[in-house]
Amino acid sequence: MSIDHPSFGKLDDDRIIFFDTTLRDGEQSPGFSMNLAEKLRMAEALTELGVDVIEAGFPIASPGDFESVKSIAELYAKSGPVVAGLCRHDRRDILSGAEAVKYAARPRIHIVIATSPLHMRVKLRMSPEDVLQSIADHVSLARSHAPDVEWSAEDASRSELDFLARCVETAIKHGATTINLPDTVGYALPEDIEKMFSSLRNRVPGAEKAIFSSHNHNDLGLAVANTVAAVRGGARQIECTINGIGERAGNASLEEIAMTVRTRHDAIPYRSNIVTTHILKVSKLLSTITGFDVQPNKAIVGRNAFAHESGIHQDGVLKDASTYEIMTPESVGWTKSTLVLGKHSGRAAFRDKLKALGYGEIGDNQLNDAFRRFKDLADRKKVVFDEDVSALVDDEFRDRQHIKFVSLDVRAGSKAPPRAELELEIDGKVISATETGDGPVDAAFKAVQAIFPHSATLQLYSVGAVTTGTDAQAKVTVRLEEDGKMVDGQGADTDTMVASVLAYVHALNKLVVKRARSEPAALSA
Repeated sequence: MSIDHPSFGKLDDDRIIFFDTTLRDGEQSPGFSMNLAEKLRMAEALTELGVDVIEAGFPIASPGDFESVKSIAELYAKSGPVVAGLCRHDRRDILSGAEAVKYAARPRIHIVIATSPLHMRVKLRMSPEDVLQSIADHVSLARSHAPDVEWSAEDASRSELDFLARCVETAIKHGATTINLPDTVGYALPEDIEKMFSSLRNRVPGAEKAIFSSHNHNDLGLAVANTVAAVRGGARQIECTINGIGERAGNASLEEIAMTVRTRHDAIPYRSNIVTTHILKVSKLLSTITGFDVQPNKAIVGRNAFAHESGIHQDGVLKDASTYEIMTPESVGWTKSTLVLGKHSGRAAFRDKLKALGYGEIGDNQLNDAFRRFKDLADRKKVVFDEDVSALVDDEFRDRQHIKFVSLDVRAGSKAPPRAELELEIDGKVISATETGDGPVDAAFKAVQAIFPHSATLQLYSVGAVTTGTDAQAKVTVRLEEDGKMVDGQGADTDTMVASVLAYVHALNKLVVKRARSEPAALSA
């Protein structure tokens, strides 16, 4: 079975249309407002993702919103996704919306009115017959200005089914090409949603002429489940947002629905245009624009979505990722799974981490000793990082430092360039150097470079006080990077300059160890 739609042409019944409302409903979340440039960036990202319809905004809401919808429509003047603007059942709204979206190659006017007894009585103060007449009048008006009209029954899930059927029939009769039945307040259960869609599609005359759409809110955490239920009931357009943002608890999450359809194709045999490998990139872009990161355990795009700490899980994933991962991290844009080392981790994950850090095969006795110390450390720390693991097994680093601090004399002031006289011990031999620089730190670090030449670049220099007062001990952190290897060094002393050199030397010693593991012949500078 197929439907002839003004925006999509012949549309097969196994196709799901993704309608993204991140720029309209999503932006209504407190603190999530976007300016024009940000909306255009998001629109382009959504297009690359494969979204079929972009609801660009609510044109009548403000001059800025009108301009945003108009600019996005102009962006797709020749081709691209359908561009929709939301309007109430009001003549001014519809004319404003029509003016804003008319520049798009495929414009859509989306109009909405409430149909539940509560909303009609309290909010609209209209009788059911008045609402039916409004649907006839305003759908007709919208259709006279655009070939593609979506009509939405606000609070459809709490509407009386018989009256809702009359509303849908009226909307289709007067030109609506898409019928949206929202669970506006996130009240419905999946079985309610499936029944509503299947009943209306079977009983409403002319239902086969329109696409049925589902728009679900997440107040009870059921938005995605209700969307899947709507598809089972015959909906072929789903309305969603990136990261599930939206009013109150948010909307159905685009990434979760897309991956549900892809992963459970056996139970949901439908196809879409979503390029799932772009999901993470678009999610991160939205987080950057809005300043709101997703929670770590957010499905698909949370940083823990493909992370494993439990020893049992880690062992299974190392043997075959499908034991605990129902989709690959690469399928949504991640590069790989992550084995997080913590107190729940086992030997398999610990051994795998050692190999990744360049240690290769180590003996059982050495492994057991390092693993015991790792468990002790993990009881004290929430997460054990790579550098922590290196420190556990780098016996040669703990017992012998290739570079040792001997002495430092620094002269600084306004009368002459700052100068540092430094002595370091390199594998038992004391070497000295004197250098000038833009400041005393720069001069001291140049002296280190002169004594121990290296290609590492300084990525971070941070100074903090361990205690208060003018005699406080300074704690300095230095981060160096060489050929993709990143190391941190720390130093503490009541003299900030001495602490700085100690931190730099500490980082260089770590770098020498890393060189030795990856390039055994490159132990000396």
